Amino acid sequence: MGFSDFLKNFKREDSRLKKDNTTHWTKCPSCGALIYNKEIIENSHVCSKCSYHFRISALDRLELLCDTDSFVEYDMELEPNDPLAFVDKKSYTKRIEENFLKTKRRSAVISGEALIYGIEVQLIVFDFLFMGGSLGSVEGERIVRAINRATTKKQALVIVSTSGGARMQESTYSLMQMAKTSAALNKLAESKLPYISVLADPTFGGVSASFAFLGDIIIAEPGAMIGFAGARVIKQTIGADLPEGFQTAEFLLEHGLIDMIVSRKDLKQTLSDLIRMLVPHENIYLLNS
Repeated sequence: MGFSDFLKNFKREDSRLKKDNTTHWTKCPSCGALIYNKEIIENSHVCSKCSYHFRISALDRLELLCDTDSFVEYDMELEPNDPLAFVDKKSYTKRIEENFLKTKRRSAVISGEALIYGIEVQLIVFDFLFMGGSLGSVEGERIVRAINRATTKKQALVIVSTSGGARMQESTYSLMQMAKTSAALNKLAESKLPYISVLADPTFGGVSASFAFLGDIIIAEPGAMIGFAGARVIKQTIGADLPEGFQTAEFLLEHGLIDMIVSRKDLKQTLSDLIRMLVPHENIYLLNS
């Protein structure tokens, strides 16, 4: 099964809103209410009627989490290559170029340093618009470099995941990123520095099977779809009916797989509070002095 086919198993209606489209109305996919787009955007892209969380872009995510003009991006020079000369319906090189034209980026990962209410952190945000946020060699390298920076600078690490999983066009190279990032996170843990994993909709595949579930604290947004394979694939594999909503954040919290569900409008404050509790006080003092 191809990556695009896999995504169809858990893809829900794309509910991103464009900032230049604030004069129109949007029907909430959850409650059906018609809401003025400007109202949705001002409410952190959350439905004011039922708290449904619309999907947002990586840049919107950075704007919501970071102090104004504090985000500094690193490793922008890293670009994917095509070691396998992979071709399915079109070549991997062609897909990269198409996604570059769509996102103006060459990776599904944006990594850098930012301030969250005055606290310096290493922050990684996945961009689902770039090949479904899939994990490839460049994405893995950017994550590892961010982990290394966090270790060197004695900072917390925050990763916001939204991904369909490992990138099939890189085959084993992409699967190796699961082990590579997990090993790097172990070094961060040995340095007694916190890693907070935030799971947005959707988080699946090799991402959920590696670093996304290795956080010291795992947070999910309300209603986020989280799992390894799509529900249809699992049902075909085990030959049994699945519990209703078993891949939602709420189901995972009830069964102890994540630590908390946090509304998007409260996420920045929650991250700030957790980092202040988990990073040694002398490091916080030095960062803010």
